[in-house]
Amino acid sequence: MKLLSDQGTPVPLRRHLHHHTVDTASEPNWSALENGELIAAAESNGYDFLITTDRNLCYQQNLDERKIGIIVLLNSSWPQLQRRVKEIADLVNEANPGEYLEI
Repeated sequence: MKLLSDQGTPVPLRRHLHHHTVDTASEPNWSALENGELIAAAESNGYDFLITTDRNLCYQQNLDERKIGIIVLLNSSWPQLQRRVKEIADLVNEANPGEYLEI
C-alpha cells in the first residue's frame, strides 16, 4: 500500500511499516496544504491511506465520498507510539482503503 503521513505523524513510524511505501506530506511539497486539499492531492496521486494525528479531521471533512483511507493516531508522542508499533502496523496491514480508523 501507498501511505502518506502528515506533519504531525512521527517520522520514525515509517520504519515500522515495512511492506508499504510511506511518504511524508513534506516530500511532495504538500506540507502547506490544508486537510481537504491534502486528502484530495493524496487521493489523486494514488495513496491508499493518510496517516494523521488530527483527531478533528472526521468533523472537519466529509469523508463519505473518499476512496482514500484515514488512520488517525490518537497520540503524537513517539515514545508512546513506539510501544504500539506492532499494533499500528497490524492495523495498517489489515485496513482497507476508504476506511476511517483510529488507534
